[in-house]
Amino acid sequence: MAVYDVQYTNGVIAVREKNFLGEKLLRICEMQPEDAFRFLLDSGFGTGAEGVNGVHDFEKLVAIEEARLYSFIREYAPSKAELEYLLLPNDFHNAKAFLKAKSLGVSADNMLASEGLISVKTLSDCVQEGDFTALADFPHFKKACEEVDELLKEEKDGAKVGQIFDKALFEQLWSALKGKSFLRGLLREKADVTNVITALRSKDAESAENSYLPHGKLTNEELEKLFETDKEKTKKHFLKTEFGEFVSVCLTAQEKGLPLSEGEKIRDLREVEYFARRKYELQKSEPFLYFVYRKKTEILNVRIAFVCLNAGLGENAIKARLRSF
Repeated sequence: MAVYDVQYTNGVIAVREKNFLGEKLLRICEMQPEDAFRFLLDSGFGTGAEGVNGVHDFEKLVAIEEARLYSFIREYAPSKAELEYLLLPNDFHNAKAFLKAKSLGVSADNMLASEGLISVKTLSDCVQEGDFTALADFPHFKKACEEVDELLKEEKDGAKVGQIFDKALFEQLWSALKGKSFLRGLLREKADVTNVITALRSKDAESAENSYLPHGKLTNEELEKLFETDKEKTKKHFLKTEFGEFVSVCLTAQEKGLPLSEGEKIRDLREVEYFARRKYELQKSEPFLYFVYRKKTEILNVRIAFVCLNAGLGENAIKARLRSF
């Protein structure tokens, strides 16, 4: 890769930031789907989807904006580590989609994410031929594909497939981020909060342990405390850690019989909020990462808004589901 030019990249980001939707995102929550679709196009979001007929093609609108983001990542990523950190999840998703489609005898077209580091054709060929040699540069990825390919010949266990790929992704990213303590810290934190949610959704500690992501700070012994009956005691224990507030939110929802959606929102926003708290102190590759996560969050919000609009939800219900950034 070329030498990273911080000043030039920050200049590009400054120009692109002007195109964020901002308050316009809230306005589309008040519109009819057709009006929201046209409003976004007029605002420069998804430009190129003008020929799409009907609001139900909003996924194409989103796909165009995602393609622009990933093109930006490929062109301006500070190093190979950031490139892999941001793009490898798409490769894992697509490989999983191709393997599931193969086992079910259906097309994977509607299940694919934007292309990552590995071409969609390469992944498709690997799965169809049962030969994953082309993935040799990513050993954890290659091993997961081989394991799932064999598994699906015997049983269609979607949960187990997810576990294999999720763990392998974190192992592959951990390896890719060697020497990048800052990014490893973000990955480690994501593992921890995901493991908390996993524990609270599991029937017992043993089944939860099989699903935990690697490289988190919280040990299995600490996570076992989430299964104790005295929830106030558990909350007090975790208040001694950096995850106190997060665990409290999740446990409170569990006690009230509510879904853990609030915990998921906090998890999904953890990275962008980390940068937002320090937005006037960002250095080196951090402005690049902050921009990427803000754009990913905006795209997610547009998708959420359209799904809700098409389902007939009211303005307040839609806004409550959006991720703030």
